[in-house]
Amino acid sequence: MAAVKKAPVDVVIVGFGWTGSLMAMELASSGLNIVALERGENRDTYPDFSYPRIADELTYGIRLKLFQNASKETVTVRHTTQETALPYRRFGSFLPGDGVGGAGTHWNGQLWRPLEADLKMRSTVIEKYGADFIPKDMTVQDYPFTYDEMEPYFDKFEKICGAAGQVGNLNGEKVEGGNPFESPRKNGYPTKPLETLYAGELFSKAAKQLGYHPFECPAANCTEAWTNPYNVQLGVCNYCGYCERFGCFNYSKGSPQSCVIPALKPFSNFELRTQAHVIRVNTDSSGKKATGVTYIDAQGNEVEQPADLVILSAFQLHNVRLLLLSKIGKPYDPQTGDGVVGRNYAYQMTGGIKLFYDNDNWFNPFAATGATSTVIDDFNAENFDHSKVGFVGGATISAAFSGGRPIQQMGIPKDAPRWGSGWKQAIKDNYLHNMNVGSSGSVMPYKQCYLDLDPTYRDIYGQPLLRMTFDWQQNELKMTNFIKDKAEEIVKVMNPKHYEVGFKTLNSHYDVRPYQSTHTTGGAVMGDDPRTSVVNKFLQSWDVPNVFVTGACCFPQNLAYNPTGIVCATALFAADAIRNRYLANPGPLVQA
Repeated sequence: MAAVKKAPVDVVIVGFGWTGSLMAMELASSGLNIVALERGENRDTYPDFSYPRIADELTYGIRLKLFQNASKETVTVRHTTQETALPYRRFGSFLPGDGVGGAGTHWNGQLWRPLEADLKMRSTVIEKYGADFIPKDMTVQDYPFTYDEMEPYFDKFEKICGAAGQVGNLNGEKVEGGNPFESPRKNGYPTKPLETLYAGELFSKAAKQLGYHPFECPAANCTEAWTNPYNVQLGVCNYCGYCERFGCFNYSKGSPQSCVIPALKPFSNFELRTQAHVIRVNTDSSGKKATGVTYIDAQGNEVEQPADLVILSAFQLHNVRLLLLSKIGKPYDPQTGDGVVGRNYAYQMTGGIKLFYDNDNWFNPFAATGATSTVIDDFNAENFDHSKVGFVGGATISAAFSGGRPIQQMGIPKDAPRWGSGWKQAIKDNYLHNMNVGSSGSVMPYKQCYLDLDPTYRDIYGQPLLRMTFDWQQNELKMTNFIKDKAEEIVKVMNPKHYEVGFKTLNSHYDVRPYQSTHTTGGAVMGDDPRTSVVNKFLQSWDVPNVFVTGACCFPQNLAYNPTGIVCATALFAADAIRNRYLANPGPLVQA
């Protein structure tokens, strides 16, 4: 049956999470006819996230109501090219969102800017330690822009979210209480930092005693009444403990629903179509110009949507898969190193220590936000000397509470019974008297870690699944063991009754079963050389100039920090380039 053909539009946006909604909002005032296609269902703060319905851990936390249905589409996973990849049938390690808002609905809200060294990682390492310090199989590279270029866009996104935090470097002047390692900011945070929890006070005291520099995590959890640049009013966070895996009923966690969509609704030149699963970007006979997209609608019909400009704003894995399915860009070949699409896939390295105290220490974990965290940055990126540690990268170390929910956040010792009266007693003894010290670490890219199309497994529409070839490498395992020792040093000063260490060893392999983070990156890397990147600094495809690609798929490597700050700042940067440069003269944008 022939595809149903819709009337042409100026812009089609694929995926309607953070970057899709920001792109639509930034371009809507231009008068362009814009259609956004979201594969999931429509969701808004009311009625979808209304209280008390949203505070249902079984539905949202365990049964993953806001997430992709793995029975319809998933990825296949293997450690090396010598193995056969198998389908990831129940999401655990990472959780791709589904529906309006995407991952911007269910995230925790940690809102970081990168360090200057993060953006120039390869050149910084070579300058400090020499080219031989970088392992031969590591494909680390610099971002194609500077921190100064991006600073206004970091600032704008923080204002869109009403971000909470304490500045640590204001125009080059260090400010007490903030992160002394952060790159210079032009302005402070829009709202005051989140409250320091008791766990954070214990951690901060111990960290300072050891000479480190604790501060409160910057967060998209608004702490004061705030009206953002889109004239949307945000609520004040009430520390309900239902951030990650849940939508925010209080209009206070930064999300497309809270910050962008209310301002976008009045534009008559914008249309949102949900349950529209895009299966490919269409191109002309030359393969160098996109003509629109094809999607499957809610009734199972194949629909062609012609457009002059295509913006891929889906989740990182989906953007890479769409590029491969659409034959935009040369697929990466790990044997020869040729090609770019699928190259530089990376994840994130996490670890933690669980601390148990006696009944005199009360933590009240239920009163928290997704980002209530006291952090040290002393061992992140190039904030410390790597010359004798033998690895590239680093990690944050923090004491964090994101809630005290009864199923997933019930902290009990590992030797406690897992059912019956002994389990109940362990909960009674420990629920209010334990905390965590965790780490979030960077992961570098390698020639053997990549994404491609699986030759065997297909989705419900008959298209090849995305195949992930990934395992932990010695650089990151060395890094996390170094961080473990630093975290344990702090924990010993904190003097719990006992503690349990949960870091990976030098022999660990990537395991898809336990949740670690949804911070998957790479596969459509940004850069200044078409031989090593899919898009330029403006997120414009080198091969098909009327296709732009947003999101963490564009990261050359994975930072220790959560990715949302860079994801959204680069989307705003690209939207600015489209509006002010591309529309006047469609074609390849010349990099400065």
